[in-house]
Amino acid sequence: MIAGVARDLRAEAERTNERRVLVLAGDRDRALDAAYDAVEALGVGDGDVSLVSTQEGFRFEEVRPRNADELLGRTREAVVLDCHEQFVPNALGRAVGAVDGGGLLVLLTPALDEWPATRDRFDDSLAVPPYGIEGVTGRFRERLVATLRTHPGIAVVALGDEAAEDIVERDGLTGDQTAERADDAVDAAADPPSAPPAATFPVGAYGACLTDDQARAVRAFESLADPGSAVVVESDRGRGKSSAAGLAAGSLALAGRDVLVTAPAFRNAAEVFARARELIGSETDGNGGGGKGDRAGDADERDLRTPAGGRVRFLPPAAAAEAAAEADAVVVDEAAALPVRLLEGFLDAPAVAFCTTVHGYEGAGRGFSVRFRERLLGSRFAVSDVRLDEPIRYARNDPVEAWASRALLLDARPAVDAAVSGASADEATYRALDPDDLLADETLLGEAFGLLVAAHYRTEPNDLARLLDAPNLVARALVADGRVVAVALLAREGGLDAETRRGMYEGERVRGNMVPDVLTSQLRDEAAAAPRGLRTVRIATHHALRDAGFGSRLLDEVHAEFVGGDEGDADGVDYFSVGYGATPRLLRFWRRAGYRTVHLSTSRNDASGEYSAIMLRPETDAGRDLLDRHAIAFRDRERDGLSDAHRDVDPDVVRGALRACSGPTPVDLTETEWRSVVGASVGPGMYDTAPGAFRDLALATLIEGSGGDGVGLDDREERLLVRKVLQGRPWEEVANELEFVSTSACMRALGDAFVPIVERYGTEFAREERERFING
Repeated sequence: MIAGVARDLRAEAERTNERRVLVLAGDRDRALDAAYDAVEALGVGDGDVSLVSTQEGFRFEEVRPRNADELLGRTREAVVLDCHEQFVPNALGRAVGAVDGGGLLVLLTPALDEWPATRDRFDDSLAVPPYGIEGVTGRFRERLVATLRTHPGIAVVALGDEAAEDIVERDGLTGDQTAERADDAVDAAADPPSAPPAATFPVGAYGACLTDDQARAVRAFESLADPGSAVVVESDRGRGKSSAAGLAAGSLALAGRDVLVTAPAFRNAAEVFARARELIGSETDGNGGGGKGDRAGDADERDLRTPAGGRVRFLPPAAAAEAAAEADAVVVDEAAALPVRLLEGFLDAPAVAFCTTVHGYEGAGRGFSVRFRERLLGSRFAVSDVRLDEPIRYARNDPVEAWASRALLLDARPAVDAAVSGASADEATYRALDPDDLLADETLLGEAFGLLVAAHYRTEPNDLARLLDAPNLVARALVADGRVVAVALLAREGGLDAETRRGMYEGERVRGNMVPDVLTSQLRDEAAAAPRGLRTVRIATHHALRDAGFGSRLLDEVHAEFVGGDEGDADGVDYFSVGYGATPRLLRFWRRAGYRTVHLSTSRNDASGEYSAIMLRPETDAGRDLLDRHAIAFRDRERDGLSDAHRDVDPDVVRGALRACSGPTPVDLTETEWRSVVGASVGPGMYDTAPGAFRDLALATLIEGSGGDGVGLDDREERLLVRKVLQGRPWEEVANELEFVSTSACMRALGDAFVPIVERYGTEFAREERERFING
């Protein structure tokens, strides 16, 4: 029976160049046996099948669920996904993406009626301390099961045991529409792309294209040979944009050009390098392999060389942005997954291409499409836009693509602009996004999750499961005229018992407690995980309503709802917290919301190139005690750390982080140190004679800021304090960066900046010393 169902699905899938899904629901051992029967019925070789499972010992390629990223950029005739012991939503997305047109995805699940109530190892990862597995729900699977039972192209077989026969609940065939779609598939393949007239790339680059869309993209990439050109390629997943970029990169390298490729991770750019390698090999030795351009001479798969002296090389985003000006052309794949601040660094390249995913969890942030595109259009580049709509590996109307998009919300998006225009932050309604309400309302779920996807490139299917099922997460929103206009995803942290805190202090990892973990394990505070916190994991405002007060209003409502950490108050917290990639703008936003800096990471995020800040807003005595001791510790760390691990942090990030530090700023200099400081500001003294004294004063000045009792330095003077005094940069480098006319002018400016600093912090002795020089 199962073999017959599989053969029928395969036959229809091949006729239409679509994919199909076969669900084998029941006992795991019985399901694995049935999967073998199904795969054998397909008539495909074992080498064309992958099995994603926690079990081992199968004749197919084996992939662990946590390693499902290995399927990215690959095509398989069949993928079997074992959902029994560890069902990872991300693995489902990867498995679907790996199935080729005409292929089959086989899901092995518990009985569908029982699956939502079944807990597995993925659920265990959602049970973060102090919550247990009993707090995890099955809403994500309940929703998934509903899609499996209703969506076209999905067959469901309820597996029987020794006493019962298998039951075909759905055969998965789409019926009357098959012939029409098959005719469309034949028509689409009838005229393969060819090289356009006057093409400058090799004919082989166009011959490798599978759709006219892809050929148009390759043609647009030809402009990268000319400085001042930029190309933007947008598409949904599976349309071949990365392949087109790879063919273009290989073509440019064959012409002797240095092409720098970057992406959030090398795996995201694997297809770019695969296509570049194939083209270089075929053009170099004429047989698609062997020659210098294939792999010979390439000790590193991330650096392909050509006989003409060209190359295609990979660097992580932050490093690529710094090296952009040195390359002939830069290709940024999954550009929407990178922050705007980092994308702007690629505008230093002679020519640049940005490839972005419109929908899908590889990266669909609105930062690129809304904010960065405006910056790009206003730059020196002549910009060409290309959109790819035709799928490469399966037909346009493939029902499995539609099912995966719905089941995993890959196409989730915020409400359209027109629906929220005119909304006011003051008039919006604050509401809890209860998981049951989200499960019952697809529009509410799609708009809320769509905002989270748009706000952060790392939002993925696992996050949808966390939103619906994790006991430590809560979501809150602002709603205007029934549409979600702002959303916050919040995580309860802390409140951990002494034994758990001790283990954390001694090096054990405790899931889901990011801020307590950093304060305890890295900053060595064993008591840090005792107070109860609420961390903002994500906060997003509809892009059409940015800078209109919605984020601040939402935070105000969250603070009012959860304030108070009394023992009898289950919802109240001792402090609020946030951790994020620090930028001057975000540091200002969180400082104005009452949050104070307690930590700045000592290394950059590989993708964003930013240092991560952790900030707290205390609400009870326990929260205030926590902030007080860590604010002081942060102040003391930065006094020395800014000339060490933080020596290259942007001065405006340093200013913002210190401005948001609530640690006291005592200044206790000796008379000898005051002589040096006063002498350097109004006399013949030199900065180099007492760098520690200058550092203490600079730190106090920046923490107190320009308001209230602050010194009142301008922006450049504060940047001078950071770069020279706190980070210890050479005079010439500081003078050039801050655009002083000479090094001596920079030195004089530092002395001038310390005149009001001495006035603000100087002792009676310091003031007498100053008068001595002023009055002669």
